[in-house]
Amino acid sequence: MKYISLPHNITHRLPFYLAMEEFVARNLDEDECFFMWQVAPTVIFGRNQLIENEVNLEYCRTHGIQTYRRKSGGGCVYADPDNIMFSYVARAQNVNFTFDRYLRLVAFVLRKLGIPAEASGRNDILINGRKVSGNAFYHLPGKSIVHGTMLFNTDMEHLVRAITPSNEKLISKGVESARQRVTNLSEHTNIGIEEFKQFVREQLCESTIQLSEDDVAIIKQIEAEYLTDEFIYGNNPRYTLVKRGKTPAAGELEIRMEIKNGIVKKINLLGDYFLTGDLDNGLLKPLTGLPYKEEDFRHALESVNVGSIVLNLDTEQLLNILFKEDK
Repeated sequence: MKYISLPHNITHRLPFYLAMEEFVARNLDEDECFFMWQVAPTVIFGRNQLIENEVNLEYCRTHGIQTYRRKSGGGCVYADPDNIMFSYVARAQNVNFTFDRYLRLVAFVLRKLGIPAEASGRNDILINGRKVSGNAFYHLPGKSIVHGTMLFNTDMEHLVRAITPSNEKLISKGVESARQRVTNLSEHTNIGIEEFKQFVREQLCESTIQLSEDDVAIIKQIEAEYLTDEFIYGNNPRYTLVKRGKTPAAGELEIRMEIKNGIVKKINLLGDYFLTGDLDNGLLKPLTGLPYKEEDFRHALESVNVGSIVLNLDTEQLLNILFKEDK
């Protein structure tokens, strides 16, 4: 595995590092690449999430916490200078396999420090049942990108208050239990943050590729997309019907539909799920223009492999969320 370094030790805005992942994936002919980075206090929400549902915008504005969207799925996370972000780019077609391998690899590195870490659930790394790392992924042609947090000595007050849980999460976890189920790495090791970063780098990477100033200029061009209001806030028109549900493996889903005269004119799928296929053409397009009736949706979905588009979601779970209150 190659470690990717920048020509200068400068802290950039979070979207720069997301753009750097894309640059590495598209331009470096390497099987596996890895790099670490830190940012000013920032909330990062998933590709398919609504910012107003996930982020306490007033709290973030008051405390100078930045907010950005990423291209991977999954839930909302908080990062600050005492959190280390990990980025992993691999030559792989099966992003699910790559994601699982990455989680197990990071947990193994932590265990080499004597920390009882384990990969757990959809995307977490736990220490004694408490979350220390949350991760997400997405796929580019021929490459998989995995990124995640590593809470080292993160400000737990900001972490809890900057993120607005949905009602489902409040019911299942509660704000206080959220504090209890998250831990900092500093509680489990005596080494400092820089020493920890060096240890991880030595364990995972055998050599380094240093990017050039020209590479940085290209990365900044890619970054520009992440900085637009359109990308950050999205295009969220009014919908006449909203259905919400949660599945154990796929995560939280919010389905928004514009319905006129009983016909679905627009449909969108939001939530903290992981996208593994073409959502618009593979799943939403076949449902657009249908009568809002379960039998019509069921028939349209017969030719759709739902699980290949939304990780761990099946047709029955989707239909249950769409029509559970109508039965």
